[in-house]
Amino acid sequence: MTSDPIADMLTRVRNAIQAHHPKVDVPASKVKAEIARILKEEGFIANFKVAEEGAKKTIKIYLKYGSDNAPVISAIERVSRPGCRVYVGQTEIPRVLGGMGINILTTAHGVMTGRDAHKSKVGGEILCRVW
Repeated sequence: MTSDPIADMLTRVRNAIQAHHPKVDVPASKVKAEIARILKEEGFIANFKVAEEGAKKTIKIYLKYGSDNAPVISAIERVSRPGCRVYVGQTEIPRVLGGMGINILTTAHGVMTGRDAHKSKVGGEILCRVW
């Protein structure tokens, strides 16, 4: 049992990328599925699907690599932790690498990128950043 399941998911993805695995399995939850959906929409992963294996649900994340076998995700890091939550308002959402990366926020309107949160004029908790 881990105290931070989102950090566990991000670490599994980071380790799979470093080992050049084609896919990685993570225990499923609604927030993790939303993070995977955003990563797919933004082009950081090839695909994902939620699979049921008996009573357990897992998310299969298919990683994406470039033509030179370099991973599309350069870095993925957790921002808000259980011991130190990071909340931002709509005007305080930071840019990641000058717009080359994304922030993933959880807001009152659901999980979304920092760009979408700024357009929707909502703030929230920064879960992670990816570039």
